[in-house]
Amino acid sequence: MPSMTTSKVSRWDRHGREHVVHVRKSETRRQLTCETCGWRKGAQFLPWLKAEEHLAEAHQATIDPTA
Repeated sequence: MPSMTTSKVSRWDRHGREHVVHVRKSETRRQLTCETCGWRKGAQFLPWLKAEEHLAEAHQATIDPTA
């Protein structure tokens, strides 16, 4: 049975709303899923960068809560 790991990229928009993209990894594939709008995308390389780009473009969510 293949192992599956999940992480997330979260950013806040200027109205204080949190937007999250979950990154699920199964062997060499990664699946991105936006919690806000349901957007999905497969990514082999740089999935966290693609998640950040989606959050910035689709939701204007650019504030990193960890910074």
